[in-house]
Amino acid sequence: MTQQQTDENPGPATHSAGPVKWKLWLLTVVGIYPLLTILVTATGPLLEPLAPPLRLAIIVPIVVAAMVWVVMPFLTRRCARWLMR
Repeated sequence: MTQQQTDENPGPATHSAGPVKWKLWLLTVVGIYPLLTILVTATGPLLEPLAPPLRLAIIVPIVVAAMVWVVMPFLTRRCARWLMR
């Protein structure tokens, strides 16, 4: 069997299963809810003059960046054993 055939058809021994989707969903909710609550509350007075779509255009990239580079890595490390059960 060539390397290309192995890459195209990985067997069960070479494929590792990740966490189930509902656990990742729950971890994401646990991370996003407090982050959004804090950010919306903290920036409310500053962003109040802006229309809601503009407020979201400012807040959403900040929340996504925090989730990708700070919150989710922390939560997945902290909950690694539970995620893989």
